[in-house]
Formats: sequence, structure tokens, C-alpha cells
Amino acid sequence: MALNNFVKSIRNIMRNDAGINGDAQRIEQIAWMLFLKVYDEKENDWEFDDENYTSFIPENCRWRNWAKDNGDGEALTADKLLDFVNNTLFPTLKGLTVTPETPMRSAIVRTTFEDANQYMKDGVLLRQVINVIDKLDLGDYEESHAFGEIYESILKEMQSAGSAGEFYTPRALTDFMANIIDPKIGEKMADFACGTGGFITSWLKALEKKVKTVEDQEKYTKSIYGIEKKQFPYMLCVTNMLLHGIDSPHVMHDNSLTKDVLNYTDEDKFDVILMNPPYGGNEKNDTKQHFPSDLRSSETADLFMVLIMYRLANGGRAAVILPDGFLFGTDNAKLAIKEKLLREFNLHTIIRLPGSIFAPYTSIATNIIFFNKEKAEGAEEGFCTKNTWFYRLDMPEGYKHFSKTKPMRAEHCQPIIDWWNNRQEIIDSENNDEKSRCFTTQQLLDIDCNFDQCKFPKEEEEILPPAELLSDYYKKRATLEHEIDKTLSEIQKILGITIEK
Repeated sequence: MALNNFVKSIRNIMRNDAGINGDAQRIEQIAWMLFLKVYDEKENDWEFDDENYTSFIPENCRWRNWAKDNGDGEALTADKLLDFVNNTLFPTLKGLTVTPETPMRSAIVRTTFEDANQYMKDGVLLRQVINVIDKLDLGDYEESHAFGEIYESILKEMQSAGSAGEFYTPRALTDFMANIIDPKIGEKMADFACGTGGFITSWLKALEKKVKTVEDQEKYTKSIYGIEKKQFPYMLCVTNMLLHGIDSPHVMHDNSLTKDVLNYTDEDKFDVILMNPPYGGNEKNDTKQHFPSDLRSSETADLFMVLIMYRLANGGRAAVILPDGFLFGTDNAKLAIKEKLLREFNLHTIIRLPGSIFAPYTSIATNIIFFNKEKAEGAEEGFCTKNTWFYRLDMPEGYKHFSKTKPMRAEHCQPIIDWWNNRQEIIDSENNDEKSRCFTTQQLLDIDCNFDQCKFPKEEEEILPPAELLSDYYKKRATLEHEIDKTLSEIQKILGITIEK
């Protein structure tokens, strides 16, 4: 069926089911069924390749044996279908025995269903949804690889992206970051809050171009590592990896912040880290105890930055999206993290991004921080960074802001690419406007590690119609807390006051 009609068809069916309450439940309901459908298709391939293959899923719970509707009137439906799903399928898959010897491609079934839920209460409507999903022809190469469009549709259907800053990164941005980081065969990348796998997918897409041999292909399939705390993004991520030919995806359903960072060894480190950590959330004291005392912060994004620094291998490269608050923050933890970046890493580039990149979920301004675990040539004693370049990506011509209907596209990153390969300062002294500037480490230390450079010019006041004015107000309100934090930080610095957060 046409992919653009897929989510719409399911949404229209689920609207009539009393058990579905809101977008999050609807998406989770879709996610576990999609996983079983895709897993069943992959099992067809595994059976073809290995005549002795045995499914980890008991026969009566395999998609082909309970979900298929052959049109002969024998398919499970109504109360019988509900009874099977609620009292047989879910208890069986949640209770599968997994040991350290269990292959990853089998273990992911149990992990995927550990916290999954079945919300639908109408067995007839459930049958209709299952039939829509089963019509997807995932054996067809074109449709299988276009499956990413379904994920985009699912995410666009959401009314919000969560309460703790879990904003899904535009594919144009993940592709840009993966390409600029320049993957190499044999390298391993990680995303410690991988969501539906956007960065991992972009990494695989960039790395695939370099696969030349069977040995390269094997390294390609073992090149990724992901962790996702929330259940339904985890399900979508694993499903996405299966469709990209990663039969044993090394993706964990876990919380990256609940392990002591000082216990990580070289075996726990990665050549490349690509991430958009959750931000805006506050972590509890027991979570902060896993971090060195001077780097402990209540802000989720700060803790992820510390985690990244402890898990990046020597010679490794990282590209991380962070909110403006990290750049201008002056509390003790943020200052310690930023100084650690300068001392122990080569913080070579910061890209300022337009505030509407993540519209409509938030208008909070974000940035891409690029750094390597190596000492830059010519860096002063005690530091690995010599210079840090700042570049501001302005809105493309003809755009006031990005939106659902006018999202960021790949070509909008081209100005960064052009500048990246031929770096020059772009400073308009007459208007006091810096679009690109290079700072030495000492210059950044002299301004108390204030990375809030090459700012966006203040917008001219515009009189809008009432409806647009209200819409604009609600979008901008989300940024107010960040602006207040920035002002308070400046006041604290002037007064010489330090306040623990």
C-alpha cells in the first residue's frame, strides 16, 4: 500500500477504539505490531540461509501463524483475537528466557516486549489494524528501504515529543553530521539516547558507500551501538535496524546515566559518538552520584556530555547537539565540563543552529558541538584545544522559520559544508555582527568559557495578525526559561555570586 496512507489508515481505525488514549498509546500500539511483522519477514531470510534455523518465538506466537488473514474466514478476530494477544502472545514474549549465550537477534524479542503494552479493547478493530500492517510488502526492496517514511509519518503525527526534551532530530541534520564526521570501515559508533535510530541510520547510510568487500560488510553490520530508555522509540529503532540489514542490532533498552562513568574501560569506548541528548530534564541525586563531584549537574544534557567524554576513545570524534543553555551557562558543573572539553579534547567547531530546527516541538535554539579525543597541533601545555571555530547557520533565503510543512532539508546544510572546507572569519564590524569567528583557548578562558558566540541578530519587531501572534507567542514561550537563565548567569558573574543548581 502507499506509505503515505499507512499511518492515516491506522489512525482512523484506532480513533474508534476506547482503549487508545492519545498519540503516545497509538504509536506504541503500532510499534510492537510493526516489529513482529518485520521480524517475521527477517525470519523468512534466516530460514532461507539456514535450513536448520529455529525461531526463538514459539510457533503459535509467530506473526505468520496468528496475524495472517488469508480471507478464508479462519483468521482470529473479535474476542478470540483479544484473548490470544492479551493472554497468550504478550505473556509468552515477555517471558522468553534470555541467557548470555542467547544470540542478539533472538534476545531483542524479549527486550522489545519487556515494557510493551497492548491498549486496544475492540478485537474487530485490532484485526483491521493488523491487516493494514500485514499488507506492507517488506520483501520488496524498494518498499522496505522506503520504510523510513513511515517513521517520519509516525513522528509527525505526534502532538508533542515529550516532556523532557526528547525532540526527534531532522533527517537532514543527522545525515549532515554523519557525513561530516566521515565514517570509516572498522570504526564503531554510539548513540546513548538513540530514540528511533536516526543517527544510527544516517551513520549506516554514510558508511555503506565505503563497503567494498565481504569483510567490509561484516564490519559494517557490527559498527553500531545504541541505548534507548523509552519503550516505543526502542521498538522502532530495533525494527529500523532489521530493515537496514542489521540482523543482530546492538541496541539496548536501558538508561545510559545509571552507571558509574569512572568504571568505563577502553573496551567500553567508541571511535565516533553522534547524539542529540535529551535536554530540559532534571536528574535525581541518585543519578548524579554516577558522575565525578565537580561534573554533577541536574541538567540531563550536561550529564550526557560527561558520559560522552568518558566513552570517547583516544583519537575518536564526536558531534553532539546541545541547547544554548550549555553554551552560556555559568554554574559550577557547566564551567567544569566546558573547561574539561578544552583541556582533554580538541573542541574545534561549534555550529549555531536556527531556533526553529525542531519546530513544532520546540523553538529552543540548539548547536552542534564537534570535538575529538586528541591534542590539536600547537595546543598550549595543559590543553588539547588550540582554536575553536564558531559558525552561525542562518535561515535559508525565503524562510522565516522551519515548520512541519517547511522542514529543514539537506541543501540547507550546504552553507556549513562550504564554510567547513574553507574556514574564514565572517565579521561585519559596522553592524557588530559576527557570523563566523575563531577563538583561541585562552580567549575562551578569559571570558569564563562563554561559548555563546556568533549569536543570531535580534529580530526586528513585526506586527502580526492576531492568530499568528498567538501562535508565535506559544512557540517563543518555550525559550523564555533559557533567556532568563542567561540573564541570571550574567548577573551572577557581575556580582561574583556562585549558586549551586
